[in-house]
Parts: sequence; C-alpha cells; structure tokens
Amino acid sequence: MRLLVASCNSGTLAGMLGRDYASQNCSIARTLEIVGERWTLLVLREAFLGTRRFDDFQKELGIARNVLQARLERLVEEGVLERRRYQERPPRYAYRLTDAGRDLLPVLIALMGWGDRHRAPGGAPTLVLHEGCGGTIDAALGCDRCGVRPVPASEVVVVAGPGAVPGQRVSATRALA
Repeated sequence: MRLLVASCNSGTLAGMLGRDYASQNCSIARTLEIVGERWTLLVLREAFLGTRRFDDFQKELGIARNVLQARLERLVEEGVLERRRYQERPPRYAYRLTDAGRDLLPVLIALMGWGDRHRAPGGAPTLVLHEGCGGTIDAALGCDRCGVRPVPASEVVVVAGPGAVPGQRVSATRALA
C-alpha cells in the first residue's frame, strides 16, 4: 500500500524549525502549536478521564502548578477546554472539554495504541472499552467486537489493562464524563 502525504513545509530551510510553526502552512503544525507542548496531552488525558479541578489535575499528574496553569490557560484560550466557576470565595474553576477538545479523543487513543504496541512490554496499562459489549475501541471510535462505529461517548469506559501497576488510578472510569 502506498501512502501519499503532501509536504507541509513553507519552503524555508528544511529541517530548521523555530520555536513555533507560524511559517508552516500545515494543519499538523497548527495543531502542534496547541497540543505539542510537554504535559498538554497528559492534561487532556486527565480531562477525558473526568478530572475537572486544578488541584486534581496537579495531584494526578504531579506537574508544577505554574506549568499546569499555563497549559490550562492555553487550552481554554484555544477552545479545547472551557473554564467554569464552581466556587465564589475563593474563586475556583472546573475545566471541561469542549467539542473541539472531545474531537481529540481519537488522537489520544491512537497515541495510546502506539505506546501499547511499542512502549508497553508488560501490556497495555489501560484499555478503552465499549461498555455495551466489552470490546476494545479503536482510534476511529469503533468497537472491535460488535462493530458499532462510532461508539457513543456515554458507552466509553477506561479500565486497568494487563500492564497496569498496583494502585494505578483507572477503574471503569467514563472516558467522557
């Protein structure tokens, strides 16, 4: 099978990327501007697992508070997360995925699948399953057992896989809670 991919570079010096991709006329480069920073995909993973509050993101990820704040602000600014006040004094906010954020689920599942195949010698640490039949959900959000495509978000669950470590936080959590 032959795959054709159009070049996305700007015609400038190939291989010489700056600190951003502003000169790149490429959807991959524009997406990397938003989700390509270290920690950002892990913040999104936690959002998909139902984490909503700043302190919970910080606790689950072990990320520095200033770094987390910057990532959350950027994801809100770019329309991937929305920030909702849940407490007046002191002001506290919850972060929820927007439609644009939920559209990243197939990307995260694809990255997880790659990691499971190439970087998880003990097996997948987590599994993304179709609650209705227990089948595995692929990056196209299809179920490998019953063939439902796309699996409704309300039927997506994440459970510990064979490579999970003791105490790992994943247990029948709704992926799009």
